[in-house]
Amino acid sequence: MLQLLKEEHKGNFLISTAKEKLDISAIHHYLSTESYWAKQIPFETVKKCIEHSLCFGIYENKKQIGFARVITDYSTFAYLADVYVLAEYRKQGLSKWLMEFIMSHQELQGLRRFSLATLDAHGLYEHYGFKRLENPDRYMEIKNAGIYTSNPK
Repeated sequence: MLQLLKEEHKGNFLISTAKEKLDISAIHHYLSTESYWAKQIPFETVKKCIEHSLCFGIYENKKQIGFARVITDYSTFAYLADVYVLAEYRKQGLSKWLMEFIMSHQELQGLRRFSLATLDAHGLYEHYGFKRLENPDRYMEIKNAGIYTSNPK
């Protein structure tokens, strides 16, 4: 039986895997307007990806201030996606706390591969064991960069 529910408090802040606490509208707003990777992502797409992922919300009191999700089979593979902390809450160690929380989750232990993609947060992720691809020539992808916009890049 999977043990997915996990919570931890630090002062006024809470990290939780409880999906019922997630403010999907706030997550959608950030992803669709502020992220570089999901501009103009439709609300229904965000809702569906949350339904099918292990999600981590960061809250100040009950306000959603950060988010991450892991797409995984809970046994061999995981992909970390959509990680953010709102700009006004950065530089408080919340990203590091979030990563520690994710990496210690009991259902994400013993995986053969845990991957992610990032434009500018390599330093953060390296602290948790992530490295640049050893054999990038082995990886392939289908990338629809402009799927949510009318101007593909």
